[in-house]
Amino acid sequence: MRYLLIVVLALCVVGCKNDVKSTEINTEDTSNDISAISTKDFRDFKVLDSEILSKASIWKDLNNQLEDFSEAQYKTLKALVLNQDIPTIQAHIYSGKLSCEELTKFYLYRIREFDREHDLSLNAVIALNPNAIKQARDKDRELLNRKLKHPIFGMPILLKDNINTKYMPTTAGALALQNNNTNDAFITKQLKANGAIILGKANLSEWAYFFCGDCPSGYSAIGGQTLNPYGRRIIDTGGSSSGSGVAVAANFCVAAVGSETAGSILSPASQNSAVGLKPTIGLLSRTGIIPISSTLDTPGPISKNVIDNAILLDAMLGYDNADFKSINTDDFDMISYHSVLSKNKLEGKRLGAIKEFMKDTLYANAVNVLKSQGATIIEIEPEAVELPDFLRLLNLDMKVDLAHYFKSSAGKGIPFKTIEDVIAFNESNKEKAMPYGQKLFEGVSNDSSTKEEFDKIKAVLKTNGKAYFDAPMTTHNLDGILSINNYHAAEAAVAEYPALTVPMGYTNEGEPKGLTFISKPLTEAKLLQWAFAYEQASKMRVTPENYN
Repeated sequence: MRYLLIVVLALCVVGCKNDVKSTEINTEDTSNDISAISTKDFRDFKVLDSEILSKASIWKDLNNQLEDFSEAQYKTLKALVLNQDIPTIQAHIYSGKLSCEELTKFYLYRIREFDREHDLSLNAVIALNPNAIKQARDKDRELLNRKLKHPIFGMPILLKDNINTKYMPTTAGALALQNNNTNDAFITKQLKANGAIILGKANLSEWAYFFCGDCPSGYSAIGGQTLNPYGRRIIDTGGSSSGSGVAVAANFCVAAVGSETAGSILSPASQNSAVGLKPTIGLLSRTGIIPISSTLDTPGPISKNVIDNAILLDAMLGYDNADFKSINTDDFDMISYHSVLSKNKLEGKRLGAIKEFMKDTLYANAVNVLKSQGATIIEIEPEAVELPDFLRLLNLDMKVDLAHYFKSSAGKGIPFKTIEDVIAFNESNKEKAMPYGQKLFEGVSNDSSTKEEFDKIKAVLKTNGKAYFDAPMTTHNLDGILSINNYHAAEAAVAEYPALTVPMGYTNEGEPKGLTFISKPLTEAKLLQWAFAYEQASKMRVTPENYN
């Protein structure tokens, strides 16, 4: 069980695995959950609804633009849009049954109906693009020639609110950045160039969950407390891309973009029965994204299904010479990630199933589905590895990387130059800015090292993370390894290996869980193929009951 101690250490730091602080192993337990994670009572939040945002403030520029969209129109469109994948929605648009404008208004209507100041409110959306409807009309005019530039064209996408975007501030959920009006991040530009409509910004665990230390996942000073549609105030949202995962689950957008340092896509995706991809670091640009760690950070897609995940990944690709880890994908031997998906891509693949996880009935059932699709499953017992100074890696990176963001990518009116400036601002605005404190920020400020020491920390972590996966993959000639949720997010993070989670069912208490595929760098096409084959064979995702 030593691997769990590693995950608990790493994810208590980054805040990405639900209930890690209370995780204990009960060998007598026979429930679906191998770890016998107790259900935490999330009803005692210090803050539930935002004390800074109101529904009126979010909708002030859009209410009048929705006046001509009725409940009857919404109900008519539900069958065409709700839970449909991008190719299906595009087919409806191409056939004239649907328009980009109607699609955009459909999602806006749902957000206004469910997201805030409502018995079913989720607090998943932190800002809306005031120009979204106009931009959708423009897309409809462009589509008159019936030449679709990219499958993402005209699709409304939500971005995690640490990704720079014009027309809406980029806050990381922090009061200090309430007026951080920026230019577009590199991936935002890529999405727009391919025709996506940036519908708005998703709430998040503040500062990507590397701020307070003792706060619940999904909380931010700006956005309030994000709640899980599969169990409001009962089931954790996962973090830090909480709003992105919740918004996808509740059908507030076609798909959403999150970001991950160690689990912050895998966790909310699995907790909200969504598909989440943490790509190889450098496959997607990080320029214009509020950072934790330039060593480990990456954006990634969150969606209801695998094909949408691949389409969104394709739409964000591009070499960025401002990002020192950026990978040039022009030489990749394939047309696109979504074009290689096929149901039979598991035939002959050798996948490692962690022996202890076979006690989890959902995982065991998923393994059986993979076998039925032709995969060879080898049960493995990976050797535990240490991840020393994981917290220090994040501290030392963030101190430098956040200062660089303030200098290069923040809005012109933002006065901060260092993390100490933000700490001081928060201290002067304690009640609103830091109800749970700012312990992790203080840890960043207090940490330091020589370059030689820092380089050694990074080298040891990467070596150990790779060893965790590489040893069994070499011994058993494996194509990939099967995990659960974000249980091995820390190892994958420091190894810089991609990971993709896809819904594999629900516990007896209704909590979603994900089957997570992990493999070597730049194997995203394979991960998506395996996940697609599993998804099509299992069809495990169910829409949250109250959000149909």
